[in-house]
Amino acid sequence: MDKWIIQLLLILGFGFGLGLVGWSVAEEVAEDGTVEVSVNINSADAETLAVVLEGIGYSKAEAIVRYREQYGRFYSAEELTAVKGIGRTTVEKNRARIILQ
Repeated sequence: MDKWIIQLLLILGFGFGLGLVGWSVAEEVAEDGTVEVSVNINSADAETLAVVLEGIGYSKAEAIVRYREQYGRFYSAEELTAVKGIGRTTVEKNRARIILQ
């Protein structure tokens, strides 16, 4: 299934087990009518992270979850660079999609 279709399903509330419990995913409608989906990197599961974050596949998303379980919550988006395989460019590309709660 295409990533944009899954994002649309997230917006519409069809989780398919994608961790939509609590505050993991949020949506915002911009002035131009586009919808931007954001994800709480401190509570979302790997499937949700992989769907919402650009350039993050399932294996990197699992690494984010493992890192969070081992070291605790993230206090800034930049802390994602401590996860192997995630660089500053990826963080910058996703800055608007990252929620820290």
